Amino acid sequence: MNKTELVAAIAADVDLSKADTARVLESVLESLTKALTRGETVQLIGFGSFAVASRPERAGRNPSTGEQMTIKASKSPKFTAGKALKDAVNASA
Repeated sequence: MNKTELVAAIAADVDLSKADTARVLESVLESLTKALTRGETVQLIGFGSFAVASRPERAGRNPSTGEQMTIKASKSPKFTAGKALKDAVNASA
């Protein structure tokens, strides 16, 4: 499912126009991004949690030359599925 299909599914579910639904979805994603940028954790009970994980600086190799290099420290968004989401996915398997 891509973003357009998600907007269409939500719009049909809640009886809103696709334009209004797209604005709501954009707002939700922007709010999630802002919270993660501030280093906050976003918990959606029953769905899951979004958090920021730190990766330390480490040694690596350039795959094309084999030369050793240092990979900079970075932050990465992480998602942890909640119990209800895990149960729903496993029930359909």
